[in-house]
Amino acid sequence: MLGLYIGAFLGMLSETSMNIALPDLMDEFSVSSGTAQWMVVGYMLAIGVVLPCVGFMLKWIKAKTLVLFALTCFLVGALVCTVATGFPVLLAGRIVQGISTGIVLPTMYAAIMRVFPPHKIGAANGVAGLVIMFAPVIGPTLAGALIGALSWRAIFALFAVVAVIALACTAAFFVTPIERTRPAVDMLSIVASALGFGCLVAGVSLISDMGFSVAVVGLLVIGVVVLALYAYRQLHIADPLLDLRALGIAAFRTPAIMVSCSFACTLAFMYLVPQELQRGLGMSSTLAGLLMLPGGIVNAVCTLMAGRLFDRHGARVLVWIGVVMAAIGGALFFAIGVDSGVVLFLAAHIIVMVGIPFIQQSAQSAALKSLPGRMAADGSTILNTMQQVCGAIATAVATCLLGLGQTGYAAGGGANAAQGFVDGSRYGYMFGLVLVAIVLVFSFMLKGGKEEPKLVPVQVDDGAVESLAV
Repeated sequence: MLGLYIGAFLGMLSETSMNIALPDLMDEFSVSSGTAQWMVVGYMLAIGVVLPCVGFMLKWIKAKTLVLFALTCFLVGALVCTVATGFPVLLAGRIVQGISTGIVLPTMYAAIMRVFPPHKIGAANGVAGLVIMFAPVIGPTLAGALIGALSWRAIFALFAVVAVIALACTAAFFVTPIERTRPAVDMLSIVASALGFGCLVAGVSLISDMGFSVAVVGLLVIGVVVLALYAYRQLHIADPLLDLRALGIAAFRTPAIMVSCSFACTLAFMYLVPQELQRGLGMSSTLAGLLMLPGGIVNAVCTLMAGRLFDRHGARVLVWIGVVMAAIGGALFFAIGVDSGVVLFLAAHIIVMVGIPFIQQSAQSAALKSLPGRMAADGSTILNTMQQVCGAIATAVATCLLGLGQTGYAAGGGANAAQGFVDGSRYGYMFGLVLVAIVLVFSFMLKGGKEEPKLVPVQVDDGAVESLAV
């Protein structure tokens, strides 16, 4: 399992490391923020597209072979990014890395369920959780230090070294008894999933550069229509790529929406904050990365706390605590100006990083707890896919709003580029607060306290009867 743990750590480290490098990439390749955002959006989109397919992959391909393929892809992507001389090549390498992460993350959890005996699964999941929490904590700080000491290329060089270590550990030690049943593969569903999510996220991302042009609107329409057809097909075929019936269960659907909104809020803030520190407040990438470390540590600690508190108090109260903290922190970001010191930023960032885990972990636990055993894997995949796709869309929306704010500042006669960036960032923070407000609205639909969801017997396809939460 060591190779999988390292691979998952690498994937999550890569997801959070790029935000702090975007200003350097924009300067070196002479691209706009709308173009540079694809280093983040493209990565998350690749994860979101691949995730629903991994369950089928594991039923057809030997798990060790699949993991070795994924880690090799990550290594190749890292090497391509390290030597890239143009932005398209850099982005291509980044997308290859996203495909790898999309395979490794769900495979890790599938392997845990099969390698460890029941009495050790909790401990194994705990290690996996710590791996996934620790990587985002140190990602921005590590990236900032590497950029300050060397260059942004050093980030990808480090990724390549870690990928080699993960490959060696997997080749030497990984053995997973995952049964290969080789069910029928629905290629139409796979294509529809990739096309629908791809067009939708691409359309939103291109708004910042192209506005609502015919091409952009066309992509958005195609994305929505294809995803609607994809959902219809999943509900009407015998072996769906993803069992979307889980979304028909209110006790799952409501917290799933809350998880997606809180994750989207996090990604929007994490996209804006390091750039504002550098381009708005004039800090170096190294200092910006260091300033994000305390909030990251607090986030990891609160994630662990939220999981334990959920068992005692249920989801609703914890979500309310998270909403209040996230709203206060988000509001403090509005007070940041070009002359602000680090204290105000640290306060805003830490308070937000306290609030988000209470929303995220509580809602996620409530969602998965509501599903019967046979839907648990699909429910987890649905949650992960929704988070990655919503995170990609949120990053794109934050970029659009950032550009809108900068344009408004310039149109009003403003000539200070730093102040324009700060003003534009406030538009993005407002978007984050809107997402927090959506979470608050849906929180009133959660069961109060530790109240268990009402179980209703439902006959499933094979004639068996299972209890579904409502």
